[in-house]
Amino acid sequence: MALMKPSVIPEFFARLKQAMPEPETELEYDNVYQLLVAVVLSAQATDVGVNRATTPLFKIVKTPQQMLALGERKLIGFIKTIGLFRTKAKNVIGLSKLLVDTHGGEVPHTHEELQALPGVGRKTANVVMNVAFGEATIAVDTHIFRVGNRTGLAPGKNPLEVELKLLKRVPEEYRLHAHHWLILHGRYTCKARKPECPRCVVSDLCTFKAKTVAL
Repeated sequence: MALMKPSVIPEFFARLKQAMPEPETELEYDNVYQLLVAVVLSAQATDVGVNRATTPLFKIVKTPQQMLALGERKLIGFIKTIGLFRTKAKNVIGLSKLLVDTHGGEVPHTHEELQALPGVGRKTANVVMNVAFGEATIAVDTHIFRVGNRTGLAPGKNPLEVELKLLKRVPEEYRLHAHHWLILHGRYTCKARKPECPRCVVSDLCTFKAKTVAL
């Protein structure tokens, strides 16, 4: 895969910005705690599936204290349609207890503290830092990993390589929203099986050789 020329990267993001001026996560939540729970539940699951499960859950659970009062067994009843629901339920109860015991019920603001919570890895921590606290982090999921490699924007063998390359190559003015632009571009245009190149706003800047010619 040919590396995208640094000179075209600002134009790449300018076009994504024009297409999506205010990109947002598609996970539904009312506060930072609910966002954290939703992101933990979203691992290897779709945002649509997570929202379907959390809509009734978040009507009665808005704090870690309320999650602990609900308990693991009842939590499973809400999230059993999501993959790995038993492990995720255990992690959600575990992180809720740690938030109450160690952080006064508040979600911490640092990568280190977030990643010390059960079920929270680097990607989840980056999402919370970006969405909740406005940090210019880039969480590399399957969509961003694919887009980074396929377009030549930030090729890498693993998510960390892609993340570090993106942090170097994305112009500072676009870094805050780069995460969402790339996820949404990968989800709806630069799709895994058949990218929709004919309607892609950055097709001419992308180094992908096997571009589709018809939808």
